[in-house]
Amino acid sequence: MLTELLPRLSGARIFDLAQPYFVGMPHYPTHPPFLFALSKKHGDFLAPGGASSAAEAITLGGHVGTHMDALCHFSKNGKLHGGWPAGDSQSYAAGLSRHSIDEVGLVLRRGVLLDLAGAEPLPEDFCVTPEDLESCARRQAVEVKPGDVVLLRTGWGRFWDEPARFVNEVRGPGPELPAAQWLSQRRVFAAGSDTVSFEKVPAPSMPVHVHLLVDCGIHILESLNLEEVAAARIYTFLFVAAPLKIRGGTASPIRPFAIAV
Repeated sequence: MLTELLPRLSGARIFDLAQPYFVGMPHYPTHPPFLFALSKKHGDFLAPGGASSAAEAITLGGHVGTHMDALCHFSKNGKLHGGWPAGDSQSYAAGLSRHSIDEVGLVLRRGVLLDLAGAEPLPEDFCVTPEDLESCARRQAVEVKPGDVVLLRTGWGRFWDEPARFVNEVRGPGPELPAAQWLSQRRVFAAGSDTVSFEKVPAPSMPVHVHLLVDCGIHILESLNLEEVAAARIYTFLFVAAPLKIRGGTASPIRPFAIAV
């Protein structure tokens, strides 16, 4: 099997779907920011022979940067996905004992890009509807199938290096509940976008997160970089990513790739 796979992959086009981390990068205001500093510089300590090394310390929220939400990220009426009581499953020290991000292994699935934006980013008040998803899928001649990872491009990924513009006081385009139901009816594995929240925001009750994570057990991906793969007009691909194995975590940074064979 490996001898058949490697020659095919040698000619594949690989697109990095992650945004870079840097001090001052965009982050949802209720989550801790990304912090970085060298903890040791070259020359601070010299090994025999003159060798030295540098190292850093980093800290960040699990929902900062390109990341995957665990199913335990949201609850409804005190219940997690599957009806588990959230209060019985959590602690500050240990996190969530059910549906945490360490239960998610390697994500190796068919990916579908729905490029809703085209040449210009969607307006901040744009609400993605089921009709938008249907028409985009028809235009691109793709079909969303069970188990897919579906990525919605709004064009806001190009604002990543302008943090205030990207976050925009948490106002931006995205799906509302009917579009989330369109995705859940197709039994996708995960859905994501190039925005700070996979939801038309502001949305005080966060209905899309509640529906996908709690009602349906569908993971959410946020702050993706979809510019390069969209420019190449690659709409279906092998999606590969893995979260960090954070026991009890409600989310994790990921480094996702689209592999077009």
